[in-house]
Amino acid sequence: MDTKFFTPNQIDQAAQAIRKGELIAFPTETVYGLGADATNEAAVKKVYLAKGRPSDNPLIVHIDSLERVIPFVDNFSGKMAKLAEHFWPGPLTMVLPVKKGSISASVTGGLSTAGFRMPNNTVTRQLIAKAGVPIVGPSANSSGKPSPTTASHVYHDLNGKIEGILDDGPATVGLESTVIDLSGDIPLILRPGVITKSQIEAVVGKVEYDQHLVKESETPKSPGMKYKHYSPDVEVQMIDAKKENWQEAIRYAKNQNKLIGLIADASILKRFQTQVDATYSLGEEHQMDQAMQHLFAGLRALDEKVPQLDIVYVQTFSEEESGLAYMNRLKKAAAQNFF
Repeated sequence: MDTKFFTPNQIDQAAQAIRKGELIAFPTETVYGLGADATNEAAVKKVYLAKGRPSDNPLIVHIDSLERVIPFVDNFSGKMAKLAEHFWPGPLTMVLPVKKGSISASVTGGLSTAGFRMPNNTVTRQLIAKAGVPIVGPSANSSGKPSPTTASHVYHDLNGKIEGILDDGPATVGLESTVIDLSGDIPLILRPGVITKSQIEAVVGKVEYDQHLVKESETPKSPGMKYKHYSPDVEVQMIDAKKENWQEAIRYAKNQNKLIGLIADASILKRFQTQVDATYSLGEEHQMDQAMQHLFAGLRALDEKVPQLDIVYVQTFSEEESGLAYMNRLKKAAAQNFF
């Protein structure tokens, strides 16, 4: 089977495939998701198979309207409603208690909670509306690899494994949504994203980060908490923004006869691009939104298009506000390794 590409004018065809239990990758403002009918257990299981995803890693349910949440969640009000009013549609996932038996254990990982998000992408909300069902949507990539921010990234990983890809151009945010758990007394951020802790606290008051380490025997409440994520095949090392030791790192790699890739902003590339074998720009200097948008694309580009590289050095940023989301993904891609 060769995976098909659908344009925004072919949403009806993509929605029909969803209704038939097929898998359709779809665009969002964050990354491309791998869509299946969330109410069809057989279809949901296909998602895990296509990605090679562990079965205890829960899936986020994507919706087109608040009405689509009601069948699954008791008493959608209070902090849930306030956050939805301020941030939906948008890159915020809310982990909510679900009605017993309302949603498959294949979606929740066997938990009594599920994550819900309304993406800020008109094409995908139309897809959900035309399909008439909520759709699960983990990132549309091979499990553990950098998340896809373009339709071509999806095709690279999943061609022949899924029915089609609904192409609406590159993702504008580039990192997955912020995930907040509202099932307890105090809201907990399970995964940082472009919507920050301070922005959420301005709406609902005190919020904390989930600090506990998920055990091997434990089912995580959110993707990105337990398993290896975002890792290309090539070795990735971080260059500490405070040390600015690019020259030392390049010299060391050259002494080891290694071919070097560099992912950094335009000012750093201007200084060092002639000394390395491949580069990818994170955008202009000090532009965090551009760096987030280009991180996964850069990791994929150097890993897939320059396969002979031995090491890729990547620029770090301060772990404040949205920089925390960038560093959360980069640290996992680099297995926590700084040069």
